[in-house]
Amino acid sequence: MSQVTREEIHQLAKTRSDELVQLVSNLIQIPSENPTGSQREVVDFVEKYLADAGIAFEEVGENPEFPCIVAKMGSDEGFSVILNGHLDVVPAGDRGQWNYDPFCGTVTDKQILGRGTSDMKAGVAGLLYAMKILKESGAQLKGNIRLHLVSDEESGGEFGSSWLCDHGYADGADACLIAEPTSSDNIEIGQKGGLTVVLKASGKSAHGSLGGFKGENAILKLAKILDKLPQLTTIEGHYKESQMHALHNSIMQAEKEIGEKGVGEVIRHVSANVGIIQGGTRPNMVPDYCEAIVDVRLPIGVDHKEIEDMLAKIVAESGEEGITYDLNWKSEGNYTDEDAVIVQTVKKNAEAQWGIEVIPAYQWASSDARDYRRVGIPTIQYGPSNTEGIHSYNENVDIEDVVNAGQIYVLSLCDMLGIE
Repeated sequence: MSQVTREEIHQLAKTRSDELVQLVSNLIQIPSENPTGSQREVVDFVEKYLADAGIAFEEVGENPEFPCIVAKMGSDEGFSVILNGHLDVVPAGDRGQWNYDPFCGTVTDKQILGRGTSDMKAGVAGLLYAMKILKESGAQLKGNIRLHLVSDEESGGEFGSSWLCDHGYADGADACLIAEPTSSDNIEIGQKGGLTVVLKASGKSAHGSLGGFKGENAILKLAKILDKLPQLTTIEGHYKESQMHALHNSIMQAEKEIGEKGVGEVIRHVSANVGIIQGGTRPNMVPDYCEAIVDVRLPIGVDHKEIEDMLAKIVAESGEEGITYDLNWKSEGNYTDEDAVIVQTVKKNAEAQWGIEVIPAYQWASSDARDYRRVGIPTIQYGPSNTEGIHSYNENVDIEDVVNAGQIYVLSLCDMLGIE
């Protein structure tokens, strides 16, 4: 039997685009909120989809509340590509803020509506669709495709991608494509690392009527530290010459997406957000304890010591005693080289599909990509999305974006797995 061609597979994908749109809609209609809901129904739906497509799968993981689905097609020899996505979504929140049922999955003339359309059930649908198209085409893959679908990304990933990487499911892979939402003209090839800083101030209690004359107010102590905390943002990343092109792209992309002049520097610099302050017992008591929880994101190349040294400097400059802090590290900044096969292959096919320049860039947030990069796998993110509505209200995705992403996935897999 002659080998099916890349163009024949592309034509098959194009004729089945309505099926992809319907798959997105079906996924949206299954609530899979995390942490407030259950993942069971959406996992069962995907497992049936794979079974109906003739793709062998396995359900794995150590927490039955957050199962992982792994599947494989192709041979053990040759190039190995992981396709990753998450099935959980953030809670819909106040239904009164939505213009439509967040789990309607309504398909309009141009969009699909509902929670998870962009983050990231449209991307997941594209991955499933690409595997099904290749399976039905009878293509002989010179390598293999491994599917990793998880249900624990929105609550940190402990039982999802991190668990899969720690337990050998990513071993030997040559590339990983995560269908997380990006702009159509942007391939994420790196992201900032992160840590949580818990600042603590100890004081001495006294009657509130003696405030300023007796006791030590822990809240005021900590306020002096917080006032100097922006010094952390003066720390810059350390980029190699080969990364300067992507860095420049990233700064421009951030300013374009966020729409504020100068905000692109968030890519190059440490960011620090004081998210929670807790202190005091009653208004008529001088507080003897206060703490603040700070979300810190690290650009590529910034290590632990730079953060620790700056915090020590800030505390010393405050002149306050009784100040301590805990550092809870999540990850370092991580990246994939711009010339990696997965980057250039998706870039080529995305540019051909959209007819625009598609730029590799770094992201100011973080995702499961860090887990695959920490085990040495070149990893990118590229997926359909409208950024407005992600983790907010009235989430949606453009049908054109969904259809194009599905075809880009199919063609990129053909190229990496030797289908000409």
